[in-house]
Amino acid sequence: MGTFHVLLLFVFFSFSLFHGGLSRAVKAKSQGGSEEEWGYVQVRPKAHMFWWLYKSPYRVEQPSKPWPIILWLQGGPGASGVGIGNFEEIGPLDTDLKPRNSTWLKKADLLFVDNPVGTGYSFVEDTELLVKTDDEAATDLTTLLMELFNRNESLQKSPLYIVAESYGGKFAVTAGLSILKAVDDGKLKLKLGGVALGDSWISPEDFVFAWGPLLKDVSRLDINGLKKSNSLAEEISQQLKDGQYTDATNTWSQLESEIGANSNSVDFYNFLQDAGMGPVALTASEFSNGFFSVNRYSRYLSSLRVSPGNGEGDLDSLMNGVIKKKLKIPDNVTWGGQSDLVFSYLAGDFMRPRIAEVDELLSKGVNVTIYNGQVRFFQMFLIYHKQILHPMILFLSCGLNL
Repeated sequence: MGTFHVLLLFVFFSFSLFHGGLSRAVKAKSQGGSEEEWGYVQVRPKAHMFWWLYKSPYRVEQPSKPWPIILWLQGGPGASGVGIGNFEEIGPLDTDLKPRNSTWLKKADLLFVDNPVGTGYSFVEDTELLVKTDDEAATDLTTLLMELFNRNESLQKSPLYIVAESYGGKFAVTAGLSILKAVDDGKLKLKLGGVALGDSWISPEDFVFAWGPLLKDVSRLDINGLKKSNSLAEEISQQLKDGQYTDATNTWSQLESEIGANSNSVDFYNFLQDAGMGPVALTASEFSNGFFSVNRYSRYLSSLRVSPGNGEGDLDSLMNGVIKKKLKIPDNVTWGGQSDLVFSYLAGDFMRPRIAEVDELLSKGVNVTIYNGQVRFFQMFLIYHKQILHPMILFLSCGLNL
């Protein structure tokens, strides 16, 4: 209880009705001096989305340069921004609840959302209410932003920048277009400052064709492994052309399993290592039955959480323990309890490209940056500028732990 009391001094509680459902919005003062707000929005009947907003203690008021808000969207799909993005990447505290020197609060307010419903603390009362497309997720997220921004003139003064990681990049571009439409229709009082996509899964076809040749060049695949990889990539390409997106997702799973079996289980997030070299070992049977591909992202993130004392404490215990208590999460909600289902329900959209949506954002005058780190090597290294696609690498020193 000592850490809990140091972490938070409650200031006051307020309650409001969202779409006919009772949701709690809470304000508090954190140890580091930032103001915090969090709560639930019922984005649809029986579908509840959780958000957590940090207001920076480093805020500088300049009329010519309004202080920004960053909306962080995690990938997966099904990974929690409220947990992972917050405590493992850019939030004010790490998983040992120690201040993070590289927190992005030094440059912006931070809004974490467990997106889509079913992710992290967000939940549905009926699993059939889980989203099946990126567009459905964008609609829910826009509904949440309406509730937060339309009643808060202070938030409306700050430009919102959507920053996304991995599959979150697909959520970001579809949400960006949904936000713009809501603004144009007079339903949302918000200024969209721009979109930044990190290691984003916006063109799956390009990604899968890159894997085999790169692994062959670094001697992780032999010629037979390359042929198998390219053959499955060609099958995926045809399935995408035919609009068979669920089949393409299944073939993607086969491709990752095939690469694992032919590369001594290469680590998909660092080709200099084998998957078994990390804290979470993978067995041959997991590769062969596709289990690895479906859970690869969550397993990679889990491997970052197993060294207590180094800012990498047990995130699951933290989120279902002291943080759940602090946030007053309902007893029947477990952080991550529905996350695996999120991926399953999005299987029909997982391989659908979102390049056109990026172009549409650019045509509407939205600044879009696409960046990549040196470890997440399987992702495309692309920057968009005035609807021209430039293949190049942009490395950002932005405090990410990934």
